[in-house]
Amino acid sequence: MRLTIGHLYPELLNLYGDRGNIISLTKRAEWRGIEVEVIEYKLPYDIDFSKLDIVFVGGGSDREQLLVCKRLGEIKQQFKEYVNDNGVVTAICGGYQLLGNYYKLKDETIDGLGILDIFTEIGVGRLISNVVIKSDLFDRPIVGFENHGGRTYIGDHTSLGKVIYGGGNNGTDGAEGVVFKNVIGTYLHGPLFPKNPHLCDYVIQKALERRYGEVTLQKLDDSIELLANDYIVNRFAP
Repeated sequence: MRLTIGHLYPELLNLYGDRGNIISLTKRAEWRGIEVEVIEYKLPYDIDFSKLDIVFVGGGSDREQLLVCKRLGEIKQQFKEYVNDNGVVTAICGGYQLLGNYYKLKDETIDGLGILDIFTEIGVGRLISNVVIKSDLFDRPIVGFENHGGRTYIGDHTSLGKVIYGGGNNGTDGAEGVVFKNVIGTYLHGPLFPKNPHLCDYVIQKALERRYGEVTLQKLDDSIELLANDYIVNRFAP
């Protein structure tokens, strides 16, 4: 089996170790004998979504988001078609915000892709914290680190999880992230996947099933990864 990962604009969207998520996806697939190709797309590059099994969009500053959003606006329809065809997407922080309808700053509004029916508005201060969430997808909590000034409101969408510790999407409604079809959006940096092998494997499995049908992933020795997860949970949400 083989997976192709499209890493969108890593030269602009790579805050707080987001590139580590690509490493985790690659290694956890390769350890199971799955061949992986990672294609890094810079702003001028064309993207053929039909060749991609996973699309990853990291986090960036407001300035970098503006640059990226202008380019993504040119390929919005292709991106939407990929998502509607159950394409697998993981979007972190700024990348997560870009999937929505808009991000309203103090003096301007960044138009989003409208892939998710969500929106973001600048808040007072920043939400900066380790985060622990309980997701209906897993028995084990998801952990990460947030640092964002935007407040995201997901409406009728399903959240990735309920906040046990931290701010989450907006610091008020107790939700963190979003799950829509095979899209996961979240504010959690860290990077996210090394401390949450269960979530990383979920993304890998969804991509494999879309390409090959029903798949059972070989179990890995996750003792070190789960120690990292347990440490955050026990420290901040005992």
